[in-house]
Amino acid sequence: MTKNLDKLKHVLIFRFSSTEGPGYLETYLNERKVQWQLVQVDAGQAVPELSADIAAIALMGGPMSVNDKLSWIEPLLNLLKQAVASDVPVIGHCLGGQLLAKSLGAEITDNTCPEIGWGEVNVGPSAVAEEWFGGLQKFEVFHWHYQTFSIPAASASVMSSRFCHHQAFVVNERHIGFQCHIEMTSNMVRQWCEDAEKSIGFLGAIASVQTKSQILQDLDFKISQLNNVATNIYQRWLSKANL
Repeated sequence: MTKNLDKLKHVLIFRFSSTEGPGYLETYLNERKVQWQLVQVDAGQAVPELSADIAAIALMGGPMSVNDKLSWIEPLLNLLKQAVASDVPVIGHCLGGQLLAKSLGAEITDNTCPEIGWGEVNVGPSAVAEEWFGGLQKFEVFHWHYQTFSIPAASASVMSSRFCHHQAFVVNERHIGFQCHIEMTSNMVRQWCEDAEKSIGFLGAIASVQTKSQILQDLDFKISQLNNVATNIYQRWLSKANL
């Protein structure tokens, strides 16, 4: 997309790992000709200040903990506080959801177990959940996390799973944080599996962690279904953006 976005309304996307980019979110924005800018935190790019040209903010996943002593975490938390206070829509994926939660005073702690692979999430029966998920009661989504967030004050919990009670929350009707990954593409899933196989292998010995073969089974179909869900969520999120 356009690199010089000065004075142009755009979506600001934060990347924290080279293999955890915007994925399907990039496809969604490009197909609708929405301008966006990538801040590559993993490559040392600084957290910018909130400005009038930032219409919305997206936060992707990453292998680090929000509780780590990293130089960019505090500036980013401050940016998110300002964005929420200024009604600039924010969406967080996994680590991004934890960052949004922490910026609003929530705690980030170890989950009761790692959650890796495909798993069903349940959408809560509330007006807020109805608005974001359009009446969808459950769907299969991709997970890869070891920690979880508490629900920030004045936020609504809208989704849960068997292995992680807090899967998504909504703030002020325009900001949403996910513990799971709705942004996945087939290539991203394969890349993560390859990287994990080299570094930690696949346990598959506990119910919350799938094997590589389980993760890759019917992958393209599962991704297609997930993309459909993500389309509706991204549409709802950007409907509140001043683009």
